[in-house]
Order: sequence, then C-alpha cells, then structure tokens
Amino acid sequence: MKAQSYLLSILVDDEPGVLSRIAGLFSGRGFNIDSLSVANTAEPNVSRITMVTHCDENIIEQIKKQLHKLINVITVNDLTDKKYIQRQLSLIKVNAPSEKKAEILRIVDIFRCKIVDVGLSHYTIEISGDREKHEAIMTLLQPMGIIEIASTGAIALARENIKV
Repeated sequence: MKAQSYLLSILVDDEPGVLSRIAGLFSGRGFNIDSLSVANTAEPNVSRITMVTHCDENIIEQIKKQLHKLINVITVNDLTDKKYIQRQLSLIKVNAPSEKKAEILRIVDIFRCKIVDVGLSHYTIEISGDREKHEAIMTLLQPMGIIEIASTGAIALARENIKV
C-alpha cells in the first residue's frame, strides 16, 4: 500500500479532554498528525476537528474505526476522496530590501494576499487558500528570504452533491 495524505473532519462534543484523547490515539499508535485545527460549529456544544495525516489505506481505516469508538466523537468524515472546500491561513514574514519590495508586492497582488505589517526591512504577508497556493507563494518568496512562518491547520467542509 502506498502512503497518502488523508483529510478527516471530525465532529465532537465540545468538552475538555476530547482533543487530548484524539491526539493520544494517534501518538499511542505511532501515527503522525500533519495538520490540526479545532473550532466551534453552528451547533451548540459541538466542535469540528479538521485533521490531516499521512499514512496508507489500511492505517486510515484503523484510525477511523478507533475514532468512532471514542466516547465524545459524534461523526468521522473522511473528505479525502470527496469534493470539499479547503483553506488554511498563513502569516509569512519575508525580507524586503528596497530592491525587492516591488517584486514582493507583485507576488502579493498575483496571489491576492495582504501585507498586514511593514517593518524597515520586512513585510508580513497574510495568505489564505489551499495547500497548493501556499506552496506556490512560498517557492516564490524563498529567494527573498523567509524569516518566519505561522500557519493554521487545514479547515475543510464537504461540498454539496448537486445533481443537474
């Protein structure tokens, strides 16, 4: 079996310790979590955990079965092979010497990002989009000298199946 990335959307009771139990399930079995995001939902007392992990098909099936057994887990939805909308947010602090500022501003404009902070020798850029967009802008900014990156985990919602 070939390893691949899996995107799980997990609805859980919004109670202390739930995230710890889920993370413990992964670490206890030696599985890595590549990305993790947790937030409230429109439903009171329910949170959504969006998680990305990299493993093979047998392992993801084992993970999903184990997650279903946890007491505070309401649903586990594997979005990997479904249609979904995914976003993540990053703040990227990049060197901005005078001779590179115009080029950085062009990149920011092309990727529809925002400059959210300006220093004497740097810009801090806010980018929102899918993983591919993040990777593309990082590649273009790398030669400028990326100083720091802070990034959220992926968040995702399944698309509605519309039959026309």
